[in-house]
Amino acid sequence: MFIKRQAYNLLKQKLQENKVILLYGPRRVGKTTLLKELVKNLENEENIKFVSGEDLIIQKELSSQSIEKLRSFVGNASLLIVDEAHKIPGIGLNLKLIVDHLPKIKVIASGSASFALAQKVGEPLTGRKKTVFLYPVSVKELVGIKDLTYYQQIFEAHLIFGGYPELFNLRSNEEKNKYLGELIDSYLFRDIFELEQIKNSKKIRDLLALLAFQIGKEVSLSELAKSLELHNDTVARYLDLMEKSFIIINIRGFSRNLRKEIAKTSRYYFYDNGVRNALINNFNPLDLRNDIDALWENYLVMERLKKQAYQPIYANNYFWRTYDQKEIDWVEERDGKLFGYEMKWGDKKKKEPKLWKETYDNAEFKIINQENYLDFVM
Repeated sequence: MFIKRQAYNLLKQKLQENKVILLYGPRRVGKTTLLKELVKNLENEENIKFVSGEDLIIQKELSSQSIEKLRSFVGNASLLIVDEAHKIPGIGLNLKLIVDHLPKIKVIASGSASFALAQKVGEPLTGRKKTVFLYPVSVKELVGIKDLTYYQQIFEAHLIFGGYPELFNLRSNEEKNKYLGELIDSYLFRDIFELEQIKNSKKIRDLLALLAFQIGKEVSLSELAKSLELHNDTVARYLDLMEKSFIIINIRGFSRNLRKEIAKTSRYYFYDNGVRNALINNFNPLDLRNDIDALWENYLVMERLKKQAYQPIYANNYFWRTYDQKEIDWVEERDGKLFGYEMKWGDKKKKEPKLWKETYDNAEFKIINQENYLDFVM
């Protein structure tokens, strides 16, 4: 099944002579497929060279730090695409040499491990790079396959099994369950283990399982450390690495005016509901789940982030809570204004917190539920 990805248009729009586009995203999310689609559509306009950083010969050629060798490698290509670029030693400096010394060259470099690729390209490519992020398949992309009716038919599966592209070619829930289990075992932690030489995979999985049960709640580093029998600093390091590997995302509390606002704590969400459910081995249908509120909140948060990235909408994202338990699930700060959103699966009503309106008089507040969520995410 072909899925037209929203990131495709961003890639085309950002292509520019003597600039590097960095394409980030989790493993198996479709970066290579996206790049191949771009090649197919641009092959009549550009002379394209597409290589993989996993190839040892390519690693040698693209780590030479010799302008003449790099010029010879690129040849007469007008567009150089380097997949798995983080595998290449010194890739940042070599890409800098290419865009600085080869007139009119365009470059795209992709990588799953943001902390590996970012470290290697960060300083050398200052002022020379743009970024595009590819998420798991979004609501808008699913609607684009056929229509809204099709999405509504697969909505529950998307909510439970997530949006990894290969899932949409699998027929049975058993196949999807197996795929996600293999994804976690074979791919999810690979970059962390390879690049950071972490061997205690059980602790990593246990930590993620704990986070899976705390979606929409503030996370205590000390409580996590105590549960896992690890030092606080070790837990903090693991969390940081999992963020940089696109497994979880950290949202901080919002505070501007009140001492009673909680601002230094974090909430964690998973990039994909399917990964979250695989970690706790729960693929039960919605009417048999006791975690539907958490599942729904994670789903809406990530779909909203996809919308922000692809449209794009420029916003700072937070949650809001006070020490006396007044809270709002999702707060966006954009265009000098605050927008608060409360995410509800059922028909529960919730009034706008009085303190929120009194403290931020220009702030808006809205309930996001099953009736109106499509506007929020599409």
